[in-house]
Amino acid sequence: MSVGGHPPHQIQALERTRPDRPLAPGRPAARTHDYVRHGTTTLFAALNVLEGTVIGRCMQRHRHDEFLRFLNAVEAAVPAGKVVHVVLDNYRTHTHAKVRAWLSRHPRWVFHFTPTSASWLNAVEGFFSALSRRRLRRGTFTGIVDLQAAIKRYIAEHNERPKPFVWTKPAAAILNSQAAPSV
Repeated sequence: MSVGGHPPHQIQALERTRPDRPLAPGRPAARTHDYVRHGTTTLFAALNVLEGTVIGRCMQRHRHDEFLRFLNAVEAAVPAGKVVHVVLDNYRTHTHAKVRAWLSRHPRWVFHFTPTSASWLNAVEGFFSALSRRRLRRGTFTGIVDLQAAIKRYIAEHNERPKPFVWTKPAAAILNSQAAPSV
């Protein structure tokens, strides 16, 4: 299972001040640059890499308290007896003392932390990217409730046709690309 909080951890509910101008023959689509900001939400998501399903929860903030509530929701959703391997970034929320205490009380859970600047190793990042491209980037939201409803709809639609996560590049190629000096 791959778990994460939507980067940069806050999703803005932006409402454009004017409707988008649709694409027309000889004229590109256009969007006004100004907007009204209606606040933010945080999305915690867990991707079951074997099945492709996502468990997601929108919360007001991205602190250890909200993360623990999310972990409890995932714990309730995963069948008893299954070991839960969780890939996380090393964000402070994920290493808080209360999270470590929760982890010690849930022995079937194993946390694996990605190195700094290696969020691409976390499979749930692909889900966040698709959510941003397909639902959020060109969306206009009248408030937090509207934004959260759009996110929940996207998760439900995603889960109707889940696809297992498959690395498309061989491990050796990934490791070699990371070992190469950057220019």
